[in-house]
Order: sequence, then C-alpha cells, then structure tokens
Amino acid sequence: MVKKPSAVPRSFLSLRRLLRRSISGRHYRRIASSATGIRAAPAQDKLKDRTVLVDVEGWLLRSPLSAFPYFMIVAVEAGSFLRGLLLLLVYPVLCLLAFIGLDLRLEAMVMVSLFGLREREVARVSKVVLPKFFLEEVTTEGLEAFKKAGTVVAVTAALPRVMVEGFLKEYLGVHAVIGREVAVAAGCFVGFLEEEHAGMERVGAFLEEMEETRSKGDGAAGLLGAVGRPVLHVVSRYCKETYVLSEPDKKAWQPLPRDKYPNKLVFHDGRLAFRPTFFAALAMYTYLPLGIILAALRCLAFVVLPYRVSIPLAAATGMRSRLVAGPSPDASREKTKAGGRLYVCNHRTLLDPITVAAGLNKPVTAVTYSVSSISELLAPIRTARLTRDRDEDRRRMEALLARGDLVVCPEGTTCREPYLLRFSPLFAELTGEVTPVALDTRVDMFYGTSTKPGAKWLDPFYFMMNSRPEYRVEFLERVATAPAEGEAGGHGPSIQAANRVQRVLGQALGFELTGLTRKDKYMILAGNEGFVPDGAKK
Repeated sequence: MVKKPSAVPRSFLSLRRLLRRSISGRHYRRIASSATGIRAAPAQDKLKDRTVLVDVEGWLLRSPLSAFPYFMIVAVEAGSFLRGLLLLLVYPVLCLLAFIGLDLRLEAMVMVSLFGLREREVARVSKVVLPKFFLEEVTTEGLEAFKKAGTVVAVTAALPRVMVEGFLKEYLGVHAVIGREVAVAAGCFVGFLEEEHAGMERVGAFLEEMEETRSKGDGAAGLLGAVGRPVLHVVSRYCKETYVLSEPDKKAWQPLPRDKYPNKLVFHDGRLAFRPTFFAALAMYTYLPLGIILAALRCLAFVVLPYRVSIPLAAATGMRSRLVAGPSPDASREKTKAGGRLYVCNHRTLLDPITVAAGLNKPVTAVTYSVSSISELLAPIRTARLTRDRDEDRRRMEALLARGDLVVCPEGTTCREPYLLRFSPLFAELTGEVTPVALDTRVDMFYGTSTKPGAKWLDPFYFMMNSRPEYRVEFLERVATAPAEGEAGGHGPSIQAANRVQRVLGQALGFELTGLTRKDKYMILAGNEGFVPDGAKK
C-alpha cells in the first residue's frame, strides 16, 4: 500500500514563495478592481525609460478578441474573395475545433488564410490594410501605460507575427515584435504555424539576452492580460515587475480616439470597409451577387442616360447624392476671360468629376494624371491627360479652359480619411478665381480606391457595389487666385493661392490639412512613387 505524503501547511508554502520573490527582486502584481482604489494600470512615470514587454491580445487590444475577422481580411486582401469564401465556409468546422483546442482552431485558420500566399504580400497587408482595424481595437489606458517606456517589446500569441508586426511598429512605435512564425518556402507561406511553446521560448530567450534584465536596477516590466495566458509564466520569470490585468477592469477601458493615435492614419489600402466578423462576412457574400448587378446597372445608367434621369434612377437603387449648396444662380452661365469656369475639388474617388458635372447638370472636362484606358473609355464626361511636365500641362489646361468648364483635383490622388493632401499650385496660375467644390463620400461595404495597379480600373465599380453609397457635394464661394495688386506673378503667389483654396475646402469639410503628396501615399502603401505602366494606372 502506497503511503500518502504528508500535507505541507499552506502558510509555509506562502512564506516560501514570498521569500523567493523577495530574494529574486521580482514582483507579481495582479491589477485589482478599480473599486478597491488601486490603479488599473501602472503610472506612465513608473515605466519611464524602462524596457516594457506588452501582451498584445491580453493588454493592448479590447476584449473579447476574435481572430477570425483579421484572417478574413488577409484572405480577401492578400488572396481573393474566393479564398475568403472558403474561410467562411469552414467556419463551422473552426467552431468545432475550438472545443478540442483553441490552438488547433488557430492553426486551421492559418492554413486556409495563408497557404500559398506570398510572404511579401501578406507583410504589405499587415502594414497598409490591417492597421485601420487594429487601431479601432486599441485601448486608451493600455497604450498610455507604456507611452513613456524606453524600449517596448510586443508579444503576440493569438495572431502570427507577420500579421501584427507592421501595425505595431508603424503606428504604435513598438521596437520589437515576438510571436509565432508561419513556415515559408520559396517566398510563399506553406500554412504551418509553429507550436505555441516555440514562441514562448523565443520570448524567454529575448528577455534573457536583454541587458536591462541583468544590469539595470529597475529591470524590465511586463504588462499582461488575464491569468492563465501562456506568456505569463515566461514574463514573470524574467521581468522584475509583472502587471496582470483583470477582465472586469479591461472591459471598462475605453477605445483609443482617432486624435490620440501615436501616428496618424492618413493612408490605408484594401477593399473591405467593415470589420468582417462571421455574420458580417456572411451578409457580404450573400449580397455580393446583387451588388454586382446593382453596380452594372448604376454604371450603365451614368454612361448612357442624362443626369436628370440617371440620378433619380440611381437613387431608386439606394445610391444617394446630396447637393448641400449649389453654385450661385449665374455661376453656370457666367464666362470668365479664359472662356470657362475652373472648379477645384478635393479627391475622394475617380467619380469626383462626374459628380461635379451632375451637380452642375452640364458637361465639363476633367484633367487626369494617369487614369486607365478602360476608365477613360467608360467615363461619361470628357477627360484629358496631363504629362507631369509643368509647362506642357499648363498649356493643355489653358486650352481646355478656353473651350469650357474644367474640373481639377490638385491633390493628385485620392484620400479616404478626413485629411487633405497638399495642393499642386498649377491651377492657380490659369485664371483669376476658382470655384472650390467640397466632396465627401460614405460607403458601407467596399472602398472605391486602391493602389494595386491591376485593380485600378475596378475602383468605380467597387464604389457602385455598395448597398447605399453616398456622395456629398458642396459648391463654395469663389476664391480669388490672382496675385494682389503690385505683386509679381509666378510660382510663389500660386502656392499661396493653392494653400488658401485648401484651407477653404478643409474648413467646409472639417478635414485636417497636411503637406503629404501623391508620392508619399504610394511610398507608404505600395512602396513606389505611383508611376505604373499604362493600362493599370491611377
């Protein structure tokens, strides 16, 4: 008969643990409820200039975190809508796998979403598509806790490193990201996610090598989620202080406002304009066949029918056009010395000049920098290409303006967010006054802009595919662009006039002014300057 070992008094074990923590100099602090008066997070000064290790899912992002929407975004944006449909169809299987083990469910999503995709393309999506959705889930209190830290190391367990690294480094200023890796062969993912313990071993090895854990008196600090997360055991072993956040406290934390983003989200890419949870993605795929039919009918109506017929017809299908303030009664009739009026608008989609023409109910000419041949062929208004040679472009625009009304978008490229890019001043040298036109759009499912060269011609089609796309058009008071009396003409006054028009549009729309350009946008989103071969241009 086996003799049971004698039970050790609990008080003795507690004393033993206390002595071990005191000798090692490490502390484990569980964040208590705010009702007790204890802070729900360490003060910023407490972690100032220290090395902080942050649990991305447990501390930084709001709970409960569902990984499915992020894998759906990667499947659609880095893959295709067919791959996204496959992920949607296997969702019931994923739910069954969750009962067996969450890790098995994660491995299945990785296989379906990433298998065969190029590593470079997934990294691009992580940098230019996913940040918008991740930033909406960041908590204010979680970010403020390590805002003044010297070195921030992010640890992720629920999402592969490749999916979060771009967001954490580009928009939150994280110095290093440690997470689980996905196997790669010949530059493409093979879909195998490494074991969870391998990622935790990498965290331990990183902390062991850090000089702060050995020589600095303050040591490293860990900010973790609820007890039971695998990273807790590794971090508490190496960090001098470990703060563990309780679920009730985390639920009380507030989402991070847009004006508090460490780096402004001016540009982002991708087609999906909503968070694709299971039910939202199911609704999108159910609607998609109808959306394609609606888009075809709407495009056909604007190309073939006059505006007085096409606009009411589009409204009957759910498309809304709001003319907030029309031009003055004689604005559409009065001719300037140049022959026609110059309308200057901010740039939201390729449909901007068509919307202006519909608001005026008269034909106009739109100048473009590099629109695809298909877009030019389908455009219901006249278009004229510019060459990016200043003198030649000026001659072309003056000739067009002499023949009739002209619409220009001096930003040179579209911007989805409430920001205005720098205005090119060339338009201010053509005439003594311009009519600013403030444009804004709203979509519920798909964005009508993209930086992918091969998909640019589909931009208007995607906008029309939305169930209730909306355009808001506001014709503003004219703005003088001619040099003041006694002031010499040239490039200087035209820059001031362009900035003046930008301010007028910014005030009307409530948008923030920036000095960013088309080149900046394409360097951020596509890694190039935006010059692409003909036939796939923007």
